[in-house]
Amino acid sequence: MTSLAKKAVCLTIAGLDPSGGAGVIADVRTFDAFGCFPSAAITSVTFQNTTGVFGAEHQTADSVRRQIDAVLDDYEVAAVKTGMLPTREMIEAVADVARDRAFANFVVDPVVRSTSGYDLIDDAALRSLIKQLFPLADLITPNVPEAERISGVAIRSFDDIRDAADVMREMGARNVLIKGGHALTVKGGDTRPASATDYLFSGSAVREFSAEYVDTTATHGTGCTLASAIAANLALGRSLEDAISASKDFVTQAIRTAPMLGHGNSPIR
Repeated sequence: MTSLAKKAVCLTIAGLDPSGGAGVIADVRTFDAFGCFPSAAITSVTFQNTTGVFGAEHQTADSVRRQIDAVLDDYEVAAVKTGMLPTREMIEAVADVARDRAFANFVVDPVVRSTSGYDLIDDAALRSLIKQLFPLADLITPNVPEAERISGVAIRSFDDIRDAADVMREMGARNVLIKGGHALTVKGGDTRPASATDYLFSGSAVREFSAEYVDTTATHGTGCTLASAIAANLALGRSLEDAISASKDFVTQAIRTAPMLGHGNSPIR
C-alpha cells in the first residue's frame, strides 16, 4: 500500500457565511485548493448572502478558545489565519493562545466592515485587535477602507498608502499588505481601475503585486480568499513574497471564473 504524504494543516479563525462565499467556508475551500488540510474555529454565525449582511450571533471568547485548543491539541498546525473577530474579549482570547502556542505563519485579515456596509467590529474591539494581534502577526492584509479606518489616513494616492502602512507598522505590524481591489489608478476618463495592485510593506522595502482589474460583480469573499491563500502558501514553505504572488494569481483566476450565483456580488470560484 502506498503511504499518503502528510498534509500541511491550516487553521482559520473566522465567521460563518451561510451563503458560502466568504468567511470560514471560503477559507476551507482555499486551503483545500492548495493541498492543505483545513481546520476551523467559528467566531460568529452571520446572516448574509450575496446581497448583504443582515446580522450576526457571536460565539463567546471561551467557545472560540476551546475550538482552537481542540485543534492545536491534536494537529501540528502549519499556518493560522484570522478573519472576523467581533469582540474585544474574543480578540484577547485569540491573542493569548497565539502567544501560548507560538502560532506559525500567522496571517491577520483585519475585517472591519462588509462590502454592503455592515460593521463587523466595534471601536473597542478594533483597538484590541491592533494592540493584541498586530505585533504577533507575520502579515496583516487590510484593504483600502480597512487601512483608512485603522490608520486614520485618507487614501487617495500611493503616498497615502505608504503613510497608512507606516502608521500600521508603528502600531506593531511587521509586514503590511494593503490590498488593491479598491485600486487608485484609472485609465484616462474611464472610472474603472487600470489594475488591481497590492502593496507589501516589509522592512524598508515595498513590493507591488499587480493583476488585471476584472470588471465584475464577482467579488464576494475575495479578501478572505486572498488571506487564506497566503496562509496556505506559507504553510507549504514558500517565502512571503512568493506566497503573496501565488495567492494573487489564484484570486484573480477565481474572479475570472466565478459561478455568478445569487442576486448581488457573486462568490468567487
